Amino acid sequence: MKTALRYIAASIALLAALAPVYWLITISLKREVDQFAYPPQWIGFAATLEHYRDAFSNASFGTYFGNSVLLAALSTLAALAAGVPAAYGLSRFEWARSWDLKIGDWILSTRMLPPIVTIVPLFLMLRQAHLLNSLIGLAIVYTGFNLPFVVWMMRGFFDEVPREVEEAAMLDGETRGGALLRIVLPLVKPGLAATAVFCLVVAWNEFLFALILTQTDSAMTLPVGIASRVTQYEIKWGAMSAAGVVAMLPVLVFASAAQKYLVRGLSLGAVKG
Repeated sequence: MKTALRYIAASIALLAALAPVYWLITISLKREVDQFAYPPQWIGFAATLEHYRDAFSNASFGTYFGNSVLLAALSTLAALAAGVPAAYGLSRFEWARSWDLKIGDWILSTRMLPPIVTIVPLFLMLRQAHLLNSLIGLAIVYTGFNLPFVVWMMRGFFDEVPREVEEAAMLDGETRGGALLRIVLPLVKPGLAATAVFCLVVAWNEFLFALILTQTDSAMTLPVGIASRVTQYEIKWGAMSAAGVVAMLPVLVFASAAQKYLVRGLSLGAVKG
């Protein structure tokens, strides 16, 4: 009975999570006359690809998509490149007066700051640096926004790896950097994958910074481009839904590719005997 109840609860939760996605897909395939039908037509409607043609017919859609891919990839790689060494230093080196814990708490506290609070100073700084309406400026902002989470997340994974593994490698002539690259990082692949997926999703879905810090199609991202379908005259629900379906695909592909690394615990049992 307990097992059956667990399966029932999991099925209800799964349906609740997938219902909006299914509704998004159906709206992208429905004719406009069927989108507002009452009662709602969950199945049995006449499918059409008109809204996908409408979404892709916009010449700027490809630019938005390419900007989002580039920004998500660059900001994720930059955040990992800067955050992984910082997390390793906090995890492995001795700090006087427990400064490692204080620095870790301070880094995490910056992640709790609402993004809307920082938009005005960021706008002024990027304007001063002539980086407004540029992909480089957005990449810097996204990297800074994801960096605290990378440090906090990866520090926990580094703490799970026994120090004896690195000490044994360094006794065999390996340097500290070599032990990190060849010994520790392969053991924390699950942490790297989970952190990379989170950073990618955050950068891919980010809307506020891209809306305020960009003004032209050459620098706008896909979320802002999708929102531009809402005008003072109409709301193109079908085209917005079609673009939303397309926007889900890169994240799903990346998460599926990293799925085998998302199970934690590869470092358990690294030292035996």
